[in-house]
Amino acid sequence: MESISSDEVIKNVASKVKAFHDDDTTGHDWWHIWRVWNLARRIGEREDANMLQVELAALLHDMDDHKMAHSDGENLPNARKVLLDCNVEHTLLDGVLTIIKQVSFKGAGVDTTPTSLEACVVQDADRLDAIGAIGIARAFAYGGSKHRELYNPNEGPNMHSTFAEYKKSKGNTLNHFYEKLLLLKDRLNTPAAQELAISRHSYMLGFVEQFLGEWNLDDKP
Repeated sequence: MESISSDEVIKNVASKVKAFHDDDTTGHDWWHIWRVWNLARRIGEREDANMLQVELAALLHDMDDHKMAHSDGENLPNARKVLLDCNVEHTLLDGVLTIIKQVSFKGAGVDTTPTSLEACVVQDADRLDAIGAIGIARAFAYGGSKHRELYNPNEGPNMHSTFAEYKKSKGNTLNHFYEKLLLLKDRLNTPAAQELAISRHSYMLGFVEQFLGEWNLDDKP
């Protein structure tokens, strides 16, 4: 079998991932993948990571996400099929799938510290796209797709202690800032990502303050 270059593998995988995500309107669309991919490349190059593993995992990281594919987060059938269809050799395939399993946030009280530099890079890239202006937009897009309230002052945040509890959460979108988004800056792994997070985190703090100020403009009856 004729060998295929790393660039060609990435190109083929990206094409399949784009087709998979193209119709999404929950904030997990192709453009989310594209941004995470580019962030992962930027961070990975700074941190001297294995870039082929990083790029493939960044491209495939949401194909089996529990929010979208009802996956258990372990078998990753969609990502696995893409890698097999693109003739990725098994050692690389296993490495990429291991990274993907370590990307997701699983609850405020759940430790998701990655076990490799490459997983740190991809997790950081995904978390950066969950904060800042785009992160705000994605949070409300996802909340709307799940018919969740923007905010309910009678419903406090739930700092989930297990992944199972986190997966069942149906709270309002503003609570998600306290339950996840505002926690991410201090849970990033790489110096490159930590630098990028500062302004995004600050923007979210300002948004939440403005949101609550407008909500509470008049005394509640």
